[in-house]
Amino acid sequence: MTRGPRALLARLVSGPAGAERGSAVVEFLGVAVVLLVPVLYLVLTVGRLQAATFAVEGASREAARAFVTAPSAVDGTRLAGAAVALALDDQGFGPVSDGLTIACTADPCLEPGGEVVARVRLDVSLPLVPSFVRAVVPLAVPVEAQHVASVDEYVARRP
Repeated sequence: MTRGPRALLARLVSGPAGAERGSAVVEFLGVAVVLLVPVLYLVLTVGRLQAATFAVEGASREAARAFVTAPSAVDGTRLAGAAVALALDDQGFGPVSDGLTIACTADPCLEPGGEVVARVRLDVSLPLVPSFVRAVVPLAVPVEAQHVASVDEYVARRP
């Protein structure tokens, strides 16, 4: 048995006959899983919320544009609903029945020089949450956007 300083140092570092061998890998994997899973969930959630933000911004803008260029208020409501459905579908969200609100500053709604406000609201449910948990606890983040569009001053009056 050698009694030099290297042998003494090796014995102090390695412990009793290699009892710690391989435990660093196990500890690293444990810590990596504990840290990686919440970070991955956070990235998924933020990505979903960002997609919803893009969807409602585009939907409100296109709904207002579709409404002010429509031949009548009835057609405008129909076209605005179709624009919202397309914009939400583009980002992977389903159609929302009560997500679109149209408000006008003039009466009738398409009065030349008036303004139309289109507001779109979407409730984004958190990813990877089971439906039985959603039934008990409301786990949705509301995302809302609005856009104001002007009716052309020189257009003929429309119903």
